[in-house]
Amino acid sequence: ETQKVYIFKNIFSAGSFSRRKRGSSGECKLQGATRQPAISMDGDYVVGGVFSIHYYTYTVKNNYTTMPDPIRCSGSINSRELRFSRTMIFAIEEINNSTKLLPGIKLGYQIYDSCASVPVAVHVAFELLSGLDSVFYAGDNCTQSSKVMAVVGESGSTPSISMSRIIGPFNIPLVSHFATCACLSDKQQYPSFFRTIPSDQFQADALVKLVKHFGWTWIGAIRSDSDYGNSGMGSFLDAAHKEGICVEYSESFYRTNPRSRIQRVADIIRRSTALVIVAFTTPGDFRILLEELSLKPSPPRQWIGSESWVTDPSMLKFRFCAGAIGFGIERSVIPGLRDFLLDLPPSEVSASPVLTEFWEEQFNCRLEKRSATDKNVCDGTEDINKIHSPYTDTSQLRITNMVYKAVYAIAHAIHNAVGKKKCEYPTVLTRLKHVNISQNGYEVSFDVNGDPVATYELVNWQNTETGSIELVTVGHYDASLPAGQELRVNKSLTWVEGGTQVPVSVCTVSCPAGTRKVLQKGKPICCFDCIPCPEGEISNATDSSHCFTCLEEFWPNAKRNNCLPKPVEFLSFNEGLGIILCVFSVGGACLAVLTAAVLHRHRTSPIVRANNSELSFLLLFSLTLCFLCSLTFIGAPSDWSCMLRHTAFGITFVLCMSCVLGKTIVVLMAFKATLPGCDVMKWFGPPQQRMTVVSFTFIQVVICTLWLVLSPPFPRKNLTTYKEKIILECALGSTIGFWAVLGYIGLLAVFCFVLAVLARKLPDSFNEAKLITFSMLIFCAVWVTFIPAYVSSPGKFTVAVEIFAILASSFGLMLCIFAPKCFIILFQPEKNTKKYLMNKT
Repeated sequence: ETQKVYIFKNIFSAGSFSRRKRGSSGECKLQGATRQPAISMDGDYVVGGVFSIHYYTYTVKNNYTTMPDPIRCSGSINSRELRFSRTMIFAIEEINNSTKLLPGIKLGYQIYDSCASVPVAVHVAFELLSGLDSVFYAGDNCTQSSKVMAVVGESGSTPSISMSRIIGPFNIPLVSHFATCACLSDKQQYPSFFRTIPSDQFQADALVKLVKHFGWTWIGAIRSDSDYGNSGMGSFLDAAHKEGICVEYSESFYRTNPRSRIQRVADIIRRSTALVIVAFTTPGDFRILLEELSLKPSPPRQWIGSESWVTDPSMLKFRFCAGAIGFGIERSVIPGLRDFLLDLPPSEVSASPVLTEFWEEQFNCRLEKRSATDKNVCDGTEDINKIHSPYTDTSQLRITNMVYKAVYAIAHAIHNAVGKKKCEYPTVLTRLKHVNISQNGYEVSFDVNGDPVATYELVNWQNTETGSIELVTVGHYDASLPAGQELRVNKSLTWVEGGTQVPVSVCTVSCPAGTRKVLQKGKPICCFDCIPCPEGEISNATDSSHCFTCLEEFWPNAKRNNCLPKPVEFLSFNEGLGIILCVFSVGGACLAVLTAAVLHRHRTSPIVRANNSELSFLLLFSLTLCFLCSLTFIGAPSDWSCMLRHTAFGITFVLCMSCVLGKTIVVLMAFKATLPGCDVMKWFGPPQQRMTVVSFTFIQVVICTLWLVLSPPFPRKNLTTYKEKIILECALGSTIGFWAVLGYIGLLAVFCFVLAVLARKLPDSFNEAKLITFSMLIFCAVWVTFIPAYVSSPGKFTVAVEIFAILASSFGLMLCIFAPKCFIILFQPEKNTKKYLMNKT
């Protein structure tokens, strides 16, 4: 009887797993045509498996004259990937022993080692497709359908992309446990790709939120030069840019790069100023870089890891990375897996070249004596329970659970799609899209892009008391939660060099309130100088890019981080200058009253009678008002005080000038009256003198009335003289009115001065002209200097200048006209006689 034997390529390029015997002796052994013999498990439906059990391949030198040898893996076995592949076998055997899932149907498997190589992965993909036609064995009732219903794998994104493009057109699902490239979510390009691990798009978003959570704005970035690293880092950098995170450098490398390339990346890390480094790399690539960094001490760095390496137990040997944090797949428990992994009897190990290689590496011995001098032969005392290897470590089952979930997802899809006939091939792809199960408490489902719900654990590399490093879960990330609530950190973290304080990684320390950021030319936006806000502007937040102006009546404080109300300034009765002016004002008024009392007491004396006592008393009264009117200039301006101060000043001074003018005219008229035939005094007697004073004063009253009616003075806040304070002052209202009042006073003063000059040479006995002349000189000098001083004086000093002019001119008139008379009356009474005055020449 003719048998048609289907040729399977070797499960691993270096070997395969042995399968469980079917029946008592019905083992289907499949011979390799071009490679070493391989063994795989047959079944009613076959599930393919592809894992990166080796990381390197031998370099093949082609001479282009003969057929090249098959690509062979090299290097040591990746124990973690070996555990993944053995987990697939465990899950399939668990399903085959189940009475609920696929009852009466047996799953087989074909597991390959891709060597983490795209060419090998492509070759494997074609191997899996090579059995599309049904093949049956004729003997021992060993039937199998050789069609592969789905494939679990590959561990890397780049090999998964290549495989998906090959098997996708045949509607064979590729369910990856570890390929996280966001590009694989594109259903236009990869319609048959699924994965049980979240896409790197979610991981990139999570890493950005983690970096922002701890306030890091200045970071370094390294990545594997592969689809996984380039795509993942691209997503991270895009999201980081939106959050205002700056990247000092972004470097890529691959494990097969020349050492000079690896050294260059290591040197960039050593020279960088960024304390925090985000590494989006595979374990195999990152291990090469860390080995290079360990050769030469470098400054401490806070590592932020992608899921690929941060939860890889084999990476924990790099103790200078203690404190690293990153996101990992949630830790899980798979009952019975550890016992299955440790159940490696010598017969099974020797039957599988890959297990043989693993065994010999772990125990440093050979299972078979290969030469007469070979003394390092395993003696049978080797115990796999005693070794410490990622293969036997089931305390951190993360990606392993993704393999487990992938196998069960495929099994449920086959279960839902299988027909009544045992050997009918279902369309698993359609059913896989709708899988929604819970296995060991873990949800298994896919969205429209073939991705699962993104949930991560935040893990931290922490030192233990024994000096080793362990993975500690310190938080969680759930992409399905509302924005801002996805990340939760619920435990204390250990940072770089065992620190407990969050390390600071910024290009420039935050600008405090009161300053603004100015970007440094040619550098990222996180590098800036802190410039104090200009005068009159503030910033009330850290890292403010702009300062803003305070409101008109507010001014910044000393730190320029808050606007305070401007102090209001006016000449107050409580301040020193105000008190001094008040004292002089009241003192001048008292002096005028006292002088009037002295003159009234001696009103019958010759010196008082000789100098027109009526006008003298009226002059003293007006001087008293002049002194007192200066008080209206002190204190907070109001509507009434503003109108009163200028009108009272104008009217009282005109009254004073009218009296002085009257006295000057009387002196002139009195002298003319002594001439023969001259009778002028009857034309300028007391009634005419009174009328003159009233007339001149009335004109000023009219000017002031028009001023108050048309445009009166009013209080205002002067915000222009000083930027930092408000001057409360009286605005003139009508400038013409103000200068008309002053001009009229000045006109009378000049008129008095001219008449006094004309009368200065008259006999002294009748002459006040010299005293009036001197007083007018002082008066005019004061008011001439007042004008520029008034215009140039700022704020309250404008008022002080005006008060000073009023007091100075009043004291000038008071002292020049009345002081000599009072001195004679009080201290030289012998001169206060008619005889003395008449005889004086």
